[in-house]
Amino acid sequence: MNVVQRDKKRAFKNPHTLMIQGTTSDAGKSVLVAALCRILVQNGQSVAPFKSQNMALNSAVTKEGGEIGRAQAVQAQAARLEPSILMNPVLLKPNSDVGSQVIVNGQSIGNMKARQYHEYKPQLLKCVVAVHQELQQLHPVIIVEGAGSPAEINLREHDIANMGFAEAIDCPVLIIADIDRGGVFAHLYGTFALLSDTEQQRVKGFVINRFRGDVSLLQSGLDWLQQKTGVPTVAVIPYIKNLHIEAEDAVNQQQDTSITAFKIVVPLYPRASNHTDFDVLRLHPQIDCEFVRDATLFKGADLIILPGSKNVSHDLAWLKETGWQPIIDRHLRFGGKVLGICGGYQMLGEVIDDPHGIETDLGCCAGLGLLAMQTSLAETKTLTNVSGRCLHSQVPVTGYEIHVGVSSGADLQRPWFEISARGSEHTYLEGAANAEDSVRGTYLHGLLEGDEILKQILNWAGMTEIVGFNYQQFREMQLQRLADEVEKVLPFSILSQLLALEDAATDRKITQRESS
Repeated sequence: MNVVQRDKKRAFKNPHTLMIQGTTSDAGKSVLVAALCRILVQNGQSVAPFKSQNMALNSAVTKEGGEIGRAQAVQAQAARLEPSILMNPVLLKPNSDVGSQVIVNGQSIGNMKARQYHEYKPQLLKCVVAVHQELQQLHPVIIVEGAGSPAEINLREHDIANMGFAEAIDCPVLIIADIDRGGVFAHLYGTFALLSDTEQQRVKGFVINRFRGDVSLLQSGLDWLQQKTGVPTVAVIPYIKNLHIEAEDAVNQQQDTSITAFKIVVPLYPRASNHTDFDVLRLHPQIDCEFVRDATLFKGADLIILPGSKNVSHDLAWLKETGWQPIIDRHLRFGGKVLGICGGYQMLGEVIDDPHGIETDLGCCAGLGLLAMQTSLAETKTLTNVSGRCLHSQVPVTGYEIHVGVSSGADLQRPWFEISARGSEHTYLEGAANAEDSVRGTYLHGLLEGDEILKQILNWAGMTEIVGFNYQQFREMQLQRLADEVEKVLPFSILSQLLALEDAATDRKITQRESS
């Protein structure tokens, strides 16, 4: 790769920021950013991830008590940092087919329809540029993730997520494509051809992702692509089998279907959120955890878990309309257990009231009636990281809350946990259960990731002889494995050139000599 020769065509104001854009959604942007963050931090760089605008229903709570996309929290772990609102200043959480909740600097500013948000984006551009500058004061090297594709012509005006942001801060770009989808050269060439002249000049390289086979067979195509565009392919990343990195938004349906152990079913309603809560179950060697959308495909389970939701009333209506309520009732009559998390917890109650129209205009609606509990959606969202203990077993618990509901009722007199918010000494009781203890609910996301509390929950649901599964250790091993594989084809020496780190080191030496 002749990075240096291409660099001579122009200089960048932000050479230590590198943006990863993709030819399509799910091309591998999020995963590549995570890999590069880990490679750079292992080579002594102070690096942080950044995504100016994210659209996802999977989110995380930051150290400041704000909300960002889950992918940026994973990338922060790769960079060995705590998640911060500076890593994702704009998060869109779709709550209908034409609108989203808009979160800026970690806090919701309300719901917007697509056109309304499009007209609002010029104001956000100044915000995301300022946040990038603030993050760069803390971490000189920034790896930025784009969103979707930069070649979406209808979204080019007011763009803050791809080339619009790259042009605003003046940084170099890599474009990644997934060869597993087919047509990789058409994807790369077509994307590049649809960029403006100034945008093309900032593209320093292409990356081909998920390649299987003999890479030498690609050479003629790589030569053709460079001849047509003048842009080198800086890396061909191999397909990494059985790699698990938390999904940004899409539900990962892959699992070993040969498992015949403990059966867990998660109904997948239209606005299900934070489904990464269940990654630990889908990876556990003794569990068959399945996402099921069509109620007619339900074939029985030991445990049904209702996940979070970005639009609880509409998803609850969907559950009822599609036949899930009688399935859940029958499951309980036959001795099964039901667990609700966040929005799923609210659905288990008797009433969900939305007096302020936070999520919907449906107002007050009846819940599933499985917990003696009522929920009222409040205008202020609860965003907090928590820790504490399980009242049934005394084992430690950690997690995070992201919800707008306030719940009350008789079944909350049978709480599940005693917890406190991060940085607070004040403890409070959380969770609920029915009198038979066949139905439990909690607002805590991330709860299942603790090995000991997971054993307790599985034991409650009827599972015996449970083996330990350290999900936190597993996740760290997967990030390291990803970085190791990517570094084989995109070594630090190349990254150093792409980010002009050698020039920065030279400048520091000159400054030190002059000051002495």
